[in-house]
Amino acid sequence: MLDPLWQPFAEFAFLRRALFGGLALACSAAPLGVFLMLRRMSLIGDAIAHGILPGAALGFWLFGLSLPALTAGGLVAGLGMAMLAAWVTRRTGLREDTSLAALYPISLASGVLLLGLAGRKLDLMHLLFGSALAVDLPTLHGMLSVAGISLIVLLLIYRPLALDSLDPLFLRSVSRIGPLVHGLFLALVVLNLVMGFQAIGALMVVGLMMLPAAAARFWSRHLPHLLLLAALIGAASVWLGLLLSYHAGLPSGPCIVLLAGLAYLISVIAGPVHGLWRPAPLPTSP
Repeated sequence: MLDPLWQPFAEFAFLRRALFGGLALACSAAPLGVFLMLRRMSLIGDAIAHGILPGAALGFWLFGLSLPALTAGGLVAGLGMAMLAAWVTRRTGLREDTSLAALYPISLASGVLLLGLAGRKLDLMHLLFGSALAVDLPTLHGMLSVAGISLIVLLLIYRPLALDSLDPLFLRSVSRIGPLVHGLFLALVVLNLVMGFQAIGALMVVGLMMLPAAAARFWSRHLPHLLLLAALIGAASVWLGLLLSYHAGLPSGPCIVLLAGLAYLISVIAGPVHGLWRPAPLPTSP
């Protein structure tokens, strides 16, 4: 009965690599999406995902199709964009999400122009939307390493990050660790986005980060449960999305994100926490 769910992965090594890398990415990126949602920074992930494109394009221009060059370029560009937006916010009083919204179209256009100036063959659709074929052994090792580092760092900063997300004024009154935690958190977001674009694409990886987090919100009010549910929904979306991609001959990144979107829509309708079909509260006695 379960054979159709595993048979393609048993037969093709590239699908196994895509599956293991995608599962690792889902387990590290989806919990970060929960904290982005709690901090009302949901669109920042999308802005940073656009921001990594110029760095990846510059790395490709200088060093060719090299995983370390693409990763390093995307990481520097993503962190630089987040820091520039924070600097503009501090200097001008403009909201951070507005700063990022202004910067990310510039980054996206710059990346596309850099790829054009490079004069080499790199499929822009592959870079934006990803491909399971892109997950070779070095990429898989990188994705597993990033997932492990992210989960360890997230565990270490969990308490102050939760306080900073739910009650930043209280954390500010008892500790000065808030800015450091915020910086580490943004670094984890950028790191996951950079590694995710190798297989899922620079634009699609945001869906794997945010959609499972948004879906989990309709099933629980407790933060540990939200983190676990988001990771499970993301992992299921990766597994089923790769199966759909294999059987239908469709791009893997959009399939994964569409299934995560389906999980979100089901949660909106049937979720017990503010879902459309949630049970009506029992009347209280006078």
